[in-house]
Amino acid sequence: MNTAILVGMLLFAAAAVLDLLPRPVRGSAWHAALPYLLCAGGSGCLAAVGALALRREQEIPRLGFGQWLGFGDSGLAVDRLSGLFWLLTFAVAVAACLTAGGWAPGRPAGRGPAAYAALLLASVAVVESADNVFLFLLAWESLTLAFYLLTAAERRRTGAALATVGFGKVSGAALMLGMLLASARTGSFALPGFTHLQSGAVHSAVWVLLVTGFVIKVGLVPVQVWMPRGYAAAPAGLRQLMAGVAVNAGFYGLWRTLELLGRPPVWLAVALLILASLTALLGIAHAAVQGRLERVIAYSSVENAGLICTGYAVALIGACRDNARLTAVGLIAATLQIVAHAVAKTLLFAGAAGLESDTGTGDLERLRGAGRRSPWSGVAVAAGAVTLAGLPPTTGFVSEWFLLESLMQQFRLPHLPYALAFAVAGALVALTAGFASVTFVRVVGMIVLGPRTEGTKGTVSRHADLGPTGRAGVLVLTVGGLALAALTPLEIRVLARGLRDLVAAPTSRGALKSPWVVQPVFADFSILSPTWLWIMMPSLLLAVVAVLLIGASRGSALRVRRTPAWRSASGGVHGDDQYTPFGYANPTRRVLAGVLRTRTSTGAGPTKAPASAPAEPTTTVATSGVLHYSSDVVEVVETYLYRPLLRPLRALVITVKRLQSGHLDAYLAYMLVVLVALLAVVAGLA
Repeated sequence: MNTAILVGMLLFAAAAVLDLLPRPVRGSAWHAALPYLLCAGGSGCLAAVGALALRREQEIPRLGFGQWLGFGDSGLAVDRLSGLFWLLTFAVAVAACLTAGGWAPGRPAGRGPAAYAALLLASVAVVESADNVFLFLLAWESLTLAFYLLTAAERRRTGAALATVGFGKVSGAALMLGMLLASARTGSFALPGFTHLQSGAVHSAVWVLLVTGFVIKVGLVPVQVWMPRGYAAAPAGLRQLMAGVAVNAGFYGLWRTLELLGRPPVWLAVALLILASLTALLGIAHAAVQGRLERVIAYSSVENAGLICTGYAVALIGACRDNARLTAVGLIAATLQIVAHAVAKTLLFAGAAGLESDTGTGDLERLRGAGRRSPWSGVAVAAGAVTLAGLPPTTGFVSEWFLLESLMQQFRLPHLPYALAFAVAGALVALTAGFASVTFVRVVGMIVLGPRTEGTKGTVSRHADLGPTGRAGVLVLTVGGLALAALTPLEIRVLARGLRDLVAAPTSRGALKSPWVVQPVFADFSILSPTWLWIMMPSLLLAVVAVLLIGASRGSALRVRRTPAWRSASGGVHGDDQYTPFGYANPTRRVLAGVLRTRTSTGAGPTKAPASAPAEPTTTVATSGVLHYSSDVVEVVETYLYRPLLRPLRALVITVKRLQSGHLDAYLAYMLVVLVALLAVVAGLA
């Protein structure tokens, strides 16, 4: 398996080199797609290693690097937890790279994006398998660099790239402080050595620092503001690699922290539970009212990060209470949500890239009916949206069912603060699930099922609608996601094997009521059979179709009054007589006005008669007018937390810039001061 790891890394390197080499301005489609196909091959190798690592009982695949870092032995060790994350991360990465390969021929010739994608994939692989502190931190900084390069690739909004790298550096600094603190106390730079860290103030500080570093990457409130901007600024065809693949490195870090450090501080677990559930609601609230498709999907990533971390917080509370079954149900719910999010987010961003390439815009108002013109992109958007809406029989329904069931276990906790936290989180997650359905009904209804508008009529270009490799990626993800829902009991068996270093496998397998029926680990609480849903729902659909056909043979059942989809006005009304994305989302703006700080305004303007309408008398036009209505929302965290800090931050930057004197001796002195300070801190903690 070491050979497979090495081959995978070499394929990533080959993709980067090939992309950076000069190439003709008008190359073939396969020439443009080749670097991404190499990335897909490398991802396939690492996914296979992850699958094989889950089957190994004793021997751990390890690609050693020796002492080259200078801080002890280092290497890539793929144990059960790393194998689980390699499997779910790089299996999705294969399809994500295929969709990127289908998108690449439609963009102008240029160097860089595929190399950045290769750097991102290699960094994620090292993060999810490094067994040395400095190797881990090196890979984490490389991942931050890859995010920055992707968000700055098209140089349209440098602010988004700066926000991405800024929060990434804060994340890296928190992880470095936490890991060096643990290393100073344990006397080892090997990550497995963190298991020897004793309980106390240092243990709690390490927990807080590591969780802070990882939640910045996954996008919890109040550090989520970089994510919608960063995803939207990246090249359209590579956003799925950031949102569906690379974000798993942050979740892996949280899972690994629990394995290495054991029981967390109680207050941290409870605070994370409330914060994560609040993040989920705030994320879906903003997603529901966005006017651009890429920002809807990006804010949905914030929502899903909140849902995943809610399950993780349930597991932390179980660890605090030494309740292995509560820990198991929280981890299973969270990991199932990671899988659903990875599949659905990759589909959504891939479909959005195809639609944007075809229409030249991500504006929902202009994308109405675009899914009819680009059916493969429409299928990708529909499959991803239905999954994230949590509708049966998708894997998103199963994961959200497990999460809600885990939050219903508050009666098993003896202390009131736990029960109240579970109740608040449960209410917030239930609201999130409801608004997620509204959000993605809008996406599917307007883009996929809606009538074609003037901006979406035409013929598809030769490279549009994802291309052959992109269609293969969409097919793999769609079929794979539906198969995972039908085979959920088998998926849980795989998860139990991968999570056995955090919770005993027999405890996790308590989620299986029978070979094809699942339960939330606790027996006799509730059950679900996703496999049975896959049998019954198609059967009921066929029965309904049969009844309609029988009725049609009598000449009555199919006699229906036909009207344009989403019609919202009666005949004779001039102008747009169908729901718009803005109009459909307006009730959400009003209902969630307290969360979104909705602002509305009205005003009068001159009447403009439509071209199809008969001319009105001049006296009427001169004296009449029309009412203009506008509604806007506020990004609460950015407006009330970060913007007030901009002025003092600018003043600090101006002051610090004076240190850039241009003298080498001054810079050496700065380095010496920093080194002495670090040595003093480490010596004081040792």
